[in-house]
Amino acid sequence: MKKVLVVFCLILFVSFTFALEKDVFVNLTGAGEVSSLDPHYAYDTASGEILNSIYDNLIMYDGESITSFLPMLSTVVPSIENGFLSTDGKVYTFPMREGVKFHSGNMLTPKDVEYSFERGLLYDPAAGPMIMLIQALTGGKYASLEAWFEAYSGMPYSEAVDENREVTSEDARQKLISFYEEVIDPKIVVDGNNVVFKLDNAYAPFLYIITHFAYWSVIIDSEACIEAGAWNWEADGWWKWHDLQPEETPLNVGDFGTGPFKFVEWDRTQQKVILERNDDYWREPAKLKTVIVENISEFSTRKSIIERGDADVAYFGASYLDQAEDLEAQGKVTLSYGYPRAAVTSLHFNWGVSEGSEYLGSGELDGKGIPVDFFSDPDVRKGFSYCYDGATFIDEVLNGLGKMIPADLPEGFLGYDPTLPLSTFNLAKAAEHFKKAWNGEVWEKGFELQLLFNIGNDERRTAMEMLAFYISSLNPKFKVTAQGVQWPTYLRASRASFLPVFTIGWNADYPDPDNFITTYYASYGVYSARQGQQFMDFARENTDALISAALLSTDVNEREELYIEVQKIAIENTLGVTLYMPLGMNVRGTWVRGWFPHPIRSGLYYYDLWKE
Repeated sequence: MKKVLVVFCLILFVSFTFALEKDVFVNLTGAGEVSSLDPHYAYDTASGEILNSIYDNLIMYDGESITSFLPMLSTVVPSIENGFLSTDGKVYTFPMREGVKFHSGNMLTPKDVEYSFERGLLYDPAAGPMIMLIQALTGGKYASLEAWFEAYSGMPYSEAVDENREVTSEDARQKLISFYEEVIDPKIVVDGNNVVFKLDNAYAPFLYIITHFAYWSVIIDSEACIEAGAWNWEADGWWKWHDLQPEETPLNVGDFGTGPFKFVEWDRTQQKVILERNDDYWREPAKLKTVIVENISEFSTRKSIIERGDADVAYFGASYLDQAEDLEAQGKVTLSYGYPRAAVTSLHFNWGVSEGSEYLGSGELDGKGIPVDFFSDPDVRKGFSYCYDGATFIDEVLNGLGKMIPADLPEGFLGYDPTLPLSTFNLAKAAEHFKKAWNGEVWEKGFELQLLFNIGNDERRTAMEMLAFYISSLNPKFKVTAQGVQWPTYLRASRASFLPVFTIGWNADYPDPDNFITTYYASYGVYSARQGQQFMDFARENTDALISAALLSTDVNEREELYIEVQKIAIENTLGVTLYMPLGMNVRGTWVRGWFPHPIRSGLYYYDLWKE
């Protein structure tokens, strides 16, 4: 009987092992759903993870390094030493790899590279990633296509093109056409088998902005894009493709790449994306055949699935470190944690909520809501700041997998200054500022407010619940609650400037302090519009010049001093509340191979992974 039992157990073990399906990889995320598969619109980790496996870039990082590069679709990483970067740092030349196929079957040509970057520049969606390329090409002078056009033509873009994307006059049409022909088109040109980028000024982070994991700089299939209805590569009418909503562009749900995986399906109901291996990949094909990425907001569901071996990776927030350790002790998962991340999670205020927001309650300071400019009063912002108990949050919620930092710049970056003051939890100070806010009316009348968070992100949920509890405890007329919504809803509401308060994380796009300082504290930063017009006016007067000077300076010490000065202004005026700098954690099956941490990568890069 004992022998029979042993044989039966062996059969079960072998059956379970085969059930893992060696070439199928299942990733259970929990922090958010994909927002778009258009690489020129998407600007979030969930989308970036998918795009990094569908598309390739000109160059890529060398393994775990964030300072060394390897060729990708280009055969060379330009440098002054090899002659593919001009001595003045303005002209980059990329010889293109031959014999590479897009997923459509079309062959990659240098013209595809030109189209990829020009289409992105002209599209330039509001609050999207193209700001980085525009700044790089213009030496930091402009942060949007519209500002660039106005500087060239002397005509505001809104006066040249109406709300229906029609030109307002023949003069406007000619200026728009000339802008493309004389300004945009000469920036990226094809010279034989080379693609040449011409910058207005030397720009140190340029290679970072176009390397792999920078999914806004991927190379797309120009022929297939045009056939699908994307920009037709004509100078006359390019504005009809400018600042489209994601559902208006064919790249939103599509595949126009050369990458190691092909897009198969995006099931929005199940919040699931399926990828399949590209067997014609110009490097050797990936070891995995199928990738399934599914967003499951409920932690217990994610845990039970990976615990029984039916997933390969599962998102465990820092608050669940102890449960991950238990699974590791049982031999069910491999756990890596505590590694540094180039990231920040912070809370920011909207000084002027856009018309149409459903998150203002009554819209008045009458105890039943807040006015649109509620957070333009610094005493309101300071009151909120003093209600955040960061030390307790990091210790008890993040299990130590986070660090308090003074401002929205991670430790280790140029300009990080540990002597700057950290946010302080002090309810007496909070009450003091709330009593002064709006000439005493806030304390006298009270207010109602919902603090939104994206469902599935338990750390943000807890942070908002704690903040709501402490603020509400100060005055019975303060009625603050935490409310969860799906990630696409949260993202769209914040991008439309509808959220009075928003909690957001920022993973570095590239390892330079400008990527954080500009993002949060410049009038033209990615998050500036979400903070309202009054905030942008404040930034223009107080931080923009400092940030621009730091970006263009070649003196490291000068850059450091300028970035510290910006942080001092941010802290003094409570431009936001830095909640924490996260430390990384990865929970994966014991059979997963090839994973390593990379501070710039969005999620996983499936080409690196395999199963044993």
